[in-house]
Amino acid sequence: MDDLVLLTAAREAKSRAYAPYSRFPVGAAVLTKKGAVYTGCNIENASLGLTVCAERAAVFNAVCAGERDLEALAVSADTPGHCRPCGACRQVLAEFSDDIRVIMGNMNMEYEVKTIKDLLPDSFKI
Repeated sequence: MDDLVLLTAAREAKSRAYAPYSRFPVGAAVLTKKGAVYTGCNIENASLGLTVCAERAAVFNAVCAGERDLEALAVSADTPGHCRPCGACRQVLAEFSDDIRVIMGNMNMEYEVKTIKDLLPDSFKI
């Protein structure tokens, strides 16, 4: 799948974000090795610790559907720079593979791609 197609799916998911506190909607789309795409958006809560990031929502949707072989994740926000996953999201992605491609987009649909190993070189493993 083309990176821009996955980034477009992430951008569409962003439109469904619930971000009344930060006013920072984020969307994500994860591609499985079988070719399925699962999306997620950030969902905030008045108790900020209960907020879920878009990237984790997308991964959790994939896992709930029985998918664990993840190939790529795209993340999109209305930022001039590339939207990067937070540390918690990086750790969740690393749980499934060190080779997941992370496509980080911005408001102009420009993007950069790195592997999760590049973004989190010493992830926690047991």
